[in-house]
Amino acid sequence: FPEAVQVAVFDTAFHQTLPEHAFRFAIPKSYYEDHGLRVYGFHGTSHAFVSRAAASHLGIAQNSFNAITVHLGNGCSMAAIKGGKSVDVSMGLTPLGGLIMGTRSGDVDPSLPLFMLGHLRMSPQEIDGTLNRESGLKGLTGDNDLRNILKRYGLGDQDTVLAIEMYVYRIKKYIGAYMAALGSVHALVFTAGVGENSAVIRSMVCRDMQHLGIQVDEKKNHAISRENRVISSANSTIRVLVVPTNEELEIARQTRDVLMR
Repeated sequence: FPEAVQVAVFDTAFHQTLPEHAFRFAIPKSYYEDHGLRVYGFHGTSHAFVSRAAASHLGIAQNSFNAITVHLGNGCSMAAIKGGKSVDVSMGLTPLGGLIMGTRSGDVDPSLPLFMLGHLRMSPQEIDGTLNRESGLKGLTGDNDLRNILKRYGLGDQDTVLAIEMYVYRIKKYIGAYMAALGSVHALVFTAGVGENSAVIRSMVCRDMQHLGIQVDEKKNHAISRENRVISSANSTIRVLVVPTNEELEIARQTRDVLMR
């Protein structure tokens, strides 16, 4: 298609508004200046789409909207949105950091790969494969499908009980951190396969968060819908929403914006 205009939409682009104190690693600055080692973040098209959709749903101007967006699928990430812009994100240089995911470990002690390399005599390729493809929920339970894991959880399987507790705990920790970073928050927004479809996970994440202004209405939470919706109770000072993501539409919109310049 020689006459076609090609547009690249990067999954990291939405996070290019991170301030330097959020995207830099505390390592010698030459690694950043010479090699670009920094936080890039991922799922940017999803976080961009749902943050705008949530602001519109609540009738809040995008440039004054503060939110925490929670993308939970096989890959998981969270973003802190201030004035409609991303100011922090759980994934870092690669999609491996942050939350516990289907097959990815999320945050670990940086010395763990060195231990695996030096003491377990694993190769760099084996370490990479273990942390990216054999860890997370799969490493803890042998399965990375949360639907199967929740069934086993309901039967009291101890491996899945621990895995779900760890999964939810990590999300809660990031919510607390991002609330501290943002100062004020209009909304907590769940999206992607798990975030949109698992009322159980949403309920567990928001449980015992009343002191932070987060309270879910369980009837609204368990109602089945594909629409943007508020699931928080009338007493919740922070609105809790479920917003189905549409990364394809977001890519199309960004492509249109580029072509219309």
